[in-house]
Amino acid sequence: MDPVARIVAERACERLVLDYAAFNDAGDWEAVAALYIEDGRMSRPTAPDDFITGREAILAAFRARPPRTTRHICANMRVTLMGDDEARVESQILLFTGSGQPPLVGSYSDLCRGTADGWRFAERRGSLDFPA
Repeated sequence: MDPVARIVAERACERLVLDYAAFNDAGDWEAVAALYIEDGRMSRPTAPDDFITGREAILAAFRARPPRTTRHICANMRVTLMGDDEARVESQILLFTGSGQPPLVGSYSDLCRGTADGWRFAERRGSLDFPA
């Protein structure tokens, strides 16, 4: 892959992580689910081994959440391209909620795929760095 294509792909993967946080904070569950490939899967940082598989199941899981106010801060994103249409993204997350609880510090390990619709999550695995 030429250097410019590499930078474009890396930036697209970083944007995917940032869009996820922004859509999540906005409560736009359809937009969050659309960031996954059809059979993508995710786990939340509070349940890293409990995967939800499939775009429709992911959408249903988000819709089932009680309303809340959140702000996700994404940091230290490192993209490793594994070909023209596959990448691994490691990042840290800081989650603030309107509940008065202390912020949560976690990490994501993402497998991303290039699709006709742009880069999408094939797998998004969250974990807490400092469990309660």
